[in-house]
Amino acid sequence: MTVVLEHATDLIVELSRPHEMGECPDGTRRIIPIVGGTASGPLLSGRVLNVGADWQTVLSGGIADLDARYAIETDDGAVIEIVSQGIRHASPEVHARIAGGEQVPPEQYYMRTAIRLASGHPAYAWVNRTLFLASGGKVGNMVKLSVWKVL
Repeated sequence: MTVVLEHATDLIVELSRPHEMGECPDGTRRIIPIVGGTASGPLLSGRVLNVGADWQTVLSGGIADLDARYAIETDDGAVIEIVSQGIRHASPEVHARIAGGEQVPPEQYYMRTAIRLASGHPAYAWVNRTLFLASGGKVGNMVKLSVWKVL
């Protein structure tokens, strides 16, 4: 069986200053609050709510383990929870450019996430039965993700 992807939405997720936890037993930890943004696409459109965060662990070799939990409110009033788990990897040079706020093209590093959505709104019951994949990158204080429904 072939996996088919359908474009669901593009997310622009606005971040505030990270809370650095420092070196922990499993890596360097930080919590990055999610404070807003937009969802725009053929299946989901609305705004990213000012709730949630990305609990990040940076491992050796420049790998960041991403664990973001937040929500969107659709244009028609449904609230949809987003649980996005994935990895980002960049060379030390590219990582330094990203950390310095430079707009590094996402093609110069790897950032992919697996996403689960949940909603109690009847019009969006289908999200509870669907897996999503996303690719994207960090641009300044934002993360831009292209989200795809796995058919």
